[in-house]
Amino acid sequence: MTTSSAPVDGAADALQVLRNRTFDEIAIGDSASLERAFSPQDIHMFALQSGDVDPESSVSSPSRDTTEAICANVLISAVLGTRLPGPGTQYVSQNLRLLGAVRPGDRLTVQMQVSSKDTATHHVTLDCTCTSQEGVAVFQGQVEVVAPTERIERTRTALPEIHPDAQGRTGLQHLLAHVAHLQPIRVAVAHPCDVPSLSAALEARHAGLIEPVLVGPRGRLEAVATEAGLDLADVAIVDVPHSHAAAQQAVALAAAGEVEALMKGSLHTDELMSALVSAAAGLRTKRRVSHCFLLQTPAYPRPFIVTDAAINIAPTLEQKADIIRNAIELAQVIGVREPKVAILAAVETVSPTMTATLDAAALCKMADRGQITGGLLDGPLAFDNAISIAAARTKGIVSEVAGQADILVVPDLESGNMLAKQLIFLGGAASAGIVLGAKVPVILTSRADSRDTRIASCAIALMLAHHYRLSPP
Repeated sequence: MTTSSAPVDGAADALQVLRNRTFDEIAIGDSASLERAFSPQDIHMFALQSGDVDPESSVSSPSRDTTEAICANVLISAVLGTRLPGPGTQYVSQNLRLLGAVRPGDRLTVQMQVSSKDTATHHVTLDCTCTSQEGVAVFQGQVEVVAPTERIERTRTALPEIHPDAQGRTGLQHLLAHVAHLQPIRVAVAHPCDVPSLSAALEARHAGLIEPVLVGPRGRLEAVATEAGLDLADVAIVDVPHSHAAAQQAVALAAAGEVEALMKGSLHTDELMSALVSAAAGLRTKRRVSHCFLLQTPAYPRPFIVTDAAINIAPTLEQKADIIRNAIELAQVIGVREPKVAILAAVETVSPTMTATLDAAALCKMADRGQITGGLLDGPLAFDNAISIAAARTKGIVSEVAGQADILVVPDLESGNMLAKQLIFLGGAASAGIVLGAKVPVILTSRADSRDTRIASCAIALMLAHHYRLSPP
């Protein structure tokens, strides 16, 4: 939130201390304003407060009157409690008219102006008007309060993060419902010669996501299927002698247009990626290939991307730019129109001795100059500042990205891999893994990944493949 009220003793002091205005200090015509972006998470929280939650909807959406009424109370209370009159204010009554709808992404400004005072009761009446970023009125009316008579100063504290409990369907169920209208794609599955990878390919087929083409030694595939009780009777198999040949053949199928995506089986990642990025393969684009973890954790209100945690070991500045471009593309495909990109480092200030901070600053400048488009970049940001509004405010960071990042860009593979796996194995995050930057998406999962992770990764590949039909990479 921002306010038009000028700090009493300087900007830095105002960030740390709340000061009220007593009844005697308030004059008719005094005003204060507050601005706030209205996010989908706000809608969900308002829906939980009102009890108006649709369990069949992927995004809770309370009725129009409920949304505007709660929004009005939140904004008005914020102005009264922190600016005018400030701490010590006692609420009496309000009379508001709801005039317009509030939608996710709207930036609302509430303006409050003192219209009358009653010396006998210390009552103060304020006129209220709230408008959207387009100047459309959302609500207007009057509020009556009892103004404090004594000076109150209070140290500001960072509010705790509030996260609604997960209800209804899981993230995977939401994802599968989201792609249910898309036709399955043919996917070359390279060397699925263990039970987890072969089972995942067949389960993704059963879910209507892919039509697998199994590329590997037929004998081993059939032995694994027998061991797991799987039926390969109507599944396409390309018989090759070993994992290296499986990688080469799977890539060749993609280059020939016979499949629209690749899926890693039980072979090593390097085998598949080496075949993919070979100049002779014909699958490279102008962009650097990179990996994205799409994660959803109970401690964060929306899915987010961690990149790159699997392909580029120590990316250069130019490579990081492509890593960001790939992640922005993925975010847009899954429905985030202008993703917020946090470029991570150990600290949030630029230091000549820390390359990650220098790269972050340069990447932000590249975005300013139009060299990276489609997202909103900020960095360097420490991890806590990137995902916690409370932490960012405590450190005095003013940013549209801090605390609400959609994409976390890590300095190198090691830090990214550890971050992603900590979130998955200790933080309970659901995950999907995908490689972008080639002419086809690559479903890249670990042997330790769960069944849900493999299925979710196939769903993401399905979305990307349909996107590539319209906008080839």
